[in-house]
Amino acid sequence: MIKTPDEIALMRISGKLLASVLEMLDDLPLAGMTTMEVNDLVEHFITADLASRPASKGQYGYKYVLNCSINDVVCHGMPDPRAVLKDGDIVNFDITLEKNGFIADSSKTYLTGNPPPHARRLVRVTQEAMWKGIRQVRPGAHLGDVGHAIAQHARKHGYSVVREFCGHGIGREMHEEPQVLNFGRAGQGLELREGMVFTIEPMLNEGSRKIADLDDGWTVVTEDGKLSAQFEHTVAVTSDGVEVLTLRKNELADLKAFRTG
Repeated sequence: MIKTPDEIALMRISGKLLASVLEMLDDLPLAGMTTMEVNDLVEHFITADLASRPASKGQYGYKYVLNCSINDVVCHGMPDPRAVLKDGDIVNFDITLEKNGFIADSSKTYLTGNPPPHARRLVRVTQEAMWKGIRQVRPGAHLGDVGHAIAQHARKHGYSVVREFCGHGIGREMHEEPQVLNFGRAGQGLELREGMVFTIEPMLNEGSRKIADLDDGWTVVTEDGKLSAQFEHTVAVTSDGVEVLTLRKNELADLKAFRTG
């Protein structure tokens, strides 16, 4: 569970590379593309440009390098050559990358074209909830502090928190201990220690938190058909706080606000 400084240095490399994948997606005109086209582009970028391994491909029998969750899909949406991203969609791309034996995991919900205000608001609040959780991370804090901050921010804005999926420890394996819930009680749960590395990944629903599994065995949707959004970063507990290993360059303003807010 505890990573050495040398191991965290290697995870920092994986995280920086993964951040560059999402930065590449930032520049794509997503409207009109199929999710399979995005998947193939990401696979080529990870393998050819970054000389890395897409860690999701083959994990648990999964065939693709990313999850793509559109509109009412909560998580684990699969790429499809028939699924064309339309103007007004929101879509989460959840991507993992392995380099030097260590894995980083990150996701972002993208706005395709010009989504309606209620969709933009959900995406914004979900990203804020992730940062609220990250802000709790430091030695001596508890995992319950992270989940409490996320859930409190979601409730404040009228959204529900998906409880069936959560963040997780990460390192040489994609999923390690501990589980990082997106709800909880402040001051409760595992005490955080320097060297822990895990993901924080809130999933917020516009309506009910109830979800349903589709017949493909992977895709999870909102039961009421309303929108869902997700953001995720891999973080490390440092001696005096937290380091976001998958931080993207365009999030430096978010990081500054997080440190001073």
